[in-house]
Amino acid sequence: MISSICNNIFEKSINDYHISDNVDAPVSNPFEESSLEHLLYGKNWIDTVQWHLEDLIRDPRIDPAAALLLKRRIDKSNQERTELVEFIDSYFLDKYKTVTAKEHATINTESPAWAVDGLSILALKIYPMSSEASRSAATEEHRQACSDKLKVLLEQRKDLAHAIDILMTEIRDGLKYMKVYKQMKMYNDKSLNPVLYNQSTT
Repeated sequence: MISSICNNIFEKSINDYHISDNVDAPVSNPFEESSLEHLLYGKNWIDTVQWHLEDLIRDPRIDPAAALLLKRRIDKSNQERTELVEFIDSYFLDKYKTVTAKEHATINTESPAWAVDGLSILALKIYPMSSEASRSAATEEHRQACSDKLKVLLEQRKDLAHAIDILMTEIRDGLKYMKVYKQMKMYNDKSLNPVLYNQSTT
């Protein structure tokens, strides 16, 4: 099932990142470039790096100039993440392009790739929560609280995975149909962000 493929790749990507645990480490995607697996690994790598950038920018001792650079890097990462989600949806659109939707087929509240994005984020939450649940230097109260949260995250991932597998089966069978709307992020677009386009007129 597609959810198992996603979860396995996301886990591999996160584990690979933590070999160096460095936001500047180059990505070494092990999957064939034209494959869905390549897209999924790249998507999670972006998420993992951004997760750690978000940690760095919250350091109360951070130099303001360094924080500004990090914020711009996070904005760029958000744009890349969105574009990659849209590439994944394009993959699914192409895969099921010959399917004829049935007369009473319905559209899902979100596209398959944005649902898969949720699995990627859950994987990133599960990794540190699992570590915290067994961290020997922490108090028993802390470990128990993290263990309880971990159970919820694992259940959430199980439920989301099941829902994604059902969605993909329904798309394959023509019971659901896909429609993808570009996110149209505006803050990096010089023609849409007034702070940017007003600079060119002053």
